[in-house]
Amino acid sequence: MKYVGDRVAAVVATSFAAAMEAVSLIDVEYEELPALLTTEAALENKEAKIQPRGNLAHEYEVDAGEVPSMADDCIIVESETQTQRTHHGALEPHVCIADYDSSGKLTVWTPTQGVFGVRTVLAELFGLSYSKVRVIKIPTGGSFGGKQEYLFEPVTSFMAMELKRPVKLLLDREECIIHTRVRPAVNTKIKTVVTKSGKLQEFIADSTLDAGAFSGSAPDYARSLSLKVTKLYRIPHYKHTGRAVYTNTVKSGGARGWAAPEIITATEVHMDQVARRLKMDPVEFRLQNLVHPYDMDPVLNLSVGDARVIECLEKGAEAFRWKERFSDCGKDQGRYRRGVGVACGAHKNGMYGGFVDCTSMVLKMNEDGSLNLNASLHDVGCGTTTAMKIIVAEVLDIDPDLITVTEADTELTGYDPGCYGSRVTYNVGACAKETAEILKDKILGRVSFILQKPKEYLKVENGHVVTIGTDQRGISYKEIAEKAVQENYTDLSVAHTYYSPSNPGSYSVQFAEVIVDSATGLTRVTDFLAVGDVGRVLNRGMVEGQFQGAVQMGIGYALCEEVKIDDQGKPVNNSFKKYHMVNAPDMPDVKVLLIEHEGDDGPFGAKSVGEISAVPTAAAVINAVNHALGTSLSELPLTPEKILDAPGTVPGAFLGSKMHRG
Repeated sequence: MKYVGDRVAAVVATSFAAAMEAVSLIDVEYEELPALLTTEAALENKEAKIQPRGNLAHEYEVDAGEVPSMADDCIIVESETQTQRTHHGALEPHVCIADYDSSGKLTVWTPTQGVFGVRTVLAELFGLSYSKVRVIKIPTGGSFGGKQEYLFEPVTSFMAMELKRPVKLLLDREECIIHTRVRPAVNTKIKTVVTKSGKLQEFIADSTLDAGAFSGSAPDYARSLSLKVTKLYRIPHYKHTGRAVYTNTVKSGGARGWAAPEIITATEVHMDQVARRLKMDPVEFRLQNLVHPYDMDPVLNLSVGDARVIECLEKGAEAFRWKERFSDCGKDQGRYRRGVGVACGAHKNGMYGGFVDCTSMVLKMNEDGSLNLNASLHDVGCGTTTAMKIIVAEVLDIDPDLITVTEADTELTGYDPGCYGSRVTYNVGACAKETAEILKDKILGRVSFILQKPKEYLKVENGHVVTIGTDQRGISYKEIAEKAVQENYTDLSVAHTYYSPSNPGSYSVQFAEVIVDSATGLTRVTDFLAVGDVGRVLNRGMVEGQFQGAVQMGIGYALCEEVKIDDQGKPVNNSFKKYHMVNAPDMPDVKVLLIEHEGDDGPFGAKSVGEISAVPTAAAVINAVNHALGTSLSELPLTPEKILDAPGTVPGAFLGSKMHRG
């Protein structure tokens, strides 16, 4: 056993009560070994190896651009930021069902983010052909990256294969917190060289990621820390070194934003410190250095696309009344101190540049004019299926309610890598649009034959195909489909595979106002504006909801959420009673401003929203707290204790010498 929460044994029973009783009867004797609970301790201790090859899981170095000459008008700014391990906090805990039938076929029902990945793991683990493994994606009550890796499908499948009976594994909240995956804790040191006029010359970062006791996705996650900053800022010389380190703690894994919240928080807190050194407005400093549309990312060698982060910052600053509020706040030295903060964030749109990012679909029109979209969708609660309906309906000018879409099933739906990397709307949505356009062309061809009119003189309109010009005639989709089946013995269906041609940046700029009680250390976010470069909005309510939910998660990341480990390696807050998240009564009114355009390859210009919406939130809040207090706090979360320990606050001044700090 390598950490508290590691899997030791499993029992199978015919009822939950019997299973729990059986678990209580298992006796395990442990030999206690030294607990290496921090990355520093793990790297220093060469004798105690958490994994056979040692405690260093992975290391990397990225170096892009030329080292500038040190001009006389340059200054150097250094900072260190610590972000913490957090729990995903999905509404639904982890669950999996497996069945192994008499024909030797394994079927697994799981709320996964990638059914084909599960199939590969299970087939190779148990020596089965892919045709003997069926994985069905079931409705998911939230994931945020926590259900991206395949933790419980193998053990559930093994039990089902041994017993030749269906087996269900359901975790409770404590098990989810201590045994699944956490957002990794990351320490990042940054040094920048900047001219006195505010132009970045050099950005040097070093990051250490706490992988927990097993590597999993930690090596890729760690390297991803180096792939975000150059999507956001123009930097003549960029260097980023880092590593993932094993510790005797809960395993790290995929989390919303996949390394972007960690490194962007460190970067944006640092950028505020640079602006303060230069005595510049933080907005004005950023405007000098942000990427422009169609800049090249020097690390990935890809275009950032029609990047509108500057427009987000300019329009957001105006809507938030930044200049006025930044000037007015941060001056009060009384008990309640008000501050405002800003942060910019960047993320991606899929996996192009890493591997061939593709997806396959089949779209069929039924005899009554309704449609079925057969696709391997992985909706994790964010409305993916609704978005696909909207895209197809827009192309064919039909009510979205007449379209039925599937979720992923390895036996029945086409290949798709899964829901990760902010690829779904941008790539899967683009596939849905192209598939619908191919079907539309097929429908127009059919009607051209029926009406004896060239396709160029036909158009779709409200569930019909109508002629263009003075001789206006029309025929409904229902009639078209019926004729295709009854008269031509064929159906109206198309199959299509889409290959993504690009991976532009997604951007968000966010503004926060806070009030800090310098006597208790408590912080309240009182106003918030999230600005998003979303390309084209497919469903305004869904997009605004994504930003509002992401901001709630980001405020918790900034102020209170943390999976804490005691000095013996035990998680001390393994329930929602002890693991504190920001609840609805604590939330400000989150305003959302969307910047729309059609300059990229997503459907109708749409770009990803689900991850970028969460990237800059914590930094905006941290910067607002530092503005209120005149501090440079950078160790997350900013708990009352940390705020009270900061220079400039006056702990206990209003509540006496002894007080409860929580």
